[in-house]
Amino acid sequence: MTAIALGRIRRTSLVSAVCALVVTGTGLLAGCSEDPDAGTNGVGKLPADKIQSRTRAAAESAEAVRLSGTVVTNGRTYTLDMRLKSGGGSGSVTSKGVAFGLLRIGEQLYLKAGAEFWNHADGNKDASAGGALDGKYVKVPQGDPSYKKFSGFTDKDVLLDGLLTLHGALATDGHHEQAGTRTIRITGDKGSGGTLDVSLEGTPYPLRLERAGGAGTLTFSSWGKDFSLTEPKKDETVDYGKKLPT
Repeated sequence: MTAIALGRIRRTSLVSAVCALVVTGTGLLAGCSEDPDAGTNGVGKLPADKIQSRTRAAAESAEAVRLSGTVVTNGRTYTLDMRLKSGGGSGSVTSKGVAFGLLRIGEQLYLKAGAEFWNHADGNKDASAGGALDGKYVKVPQGDPSYKKFSGFTDKDVLLDGLLTLHGALATDGHHEQAGTRTIRITGDKGSGGTLDVSLEGTPYPLRLERAGGAGTLTFSSWGKDFSLTEPKKDETVDYGKKLPT
């Protein structure tokens, strides 16, 4: 027997001994089981298309979610930190270095931003407008073009339906980890069509998405954890009329 073969036998024996010790003691050591899906929800054993179906169904049935990261659309990058549920959503959006808050309760959408945002929106033609709206919850009229644009960031179903889509041929890409949770990764066109990490623990919720074409990266958390949506106080609210600044 060669020295190399003898070394392999010794290493195998050592690993087996360590695994036996851990199993007997406090639990199974990662790597000791030959089955990476042992103790999981089982979706890691499914074909990629089935995993995608399961995770979309889980996302749709969840009452609430927190979504954070970046989305690139029409050449503009938006940084999001939103909490969403069926009745509305709240959070912040940053674009071109300017941040603003969004709050939607039912059909009523509010936009909250500093004077810099409003002055920039109005082309700096009326600085007083920015001062009057600074830090206020401004009602966004449903007929205003910005309503459709911004309300989408607060709509759980619309946002997730548009995001949780991988393009091209689906495939699995091994076991990974996201924020301490074991995941199975699925890809579209070997990654060029996007990648999605799906939880292997508990409900198979989507946990991390890399959008196709470098169109942003998002993480999903707080699945099913409800949160309150509170109407702003009257002295914090401004009704700008039928149309907001451009």
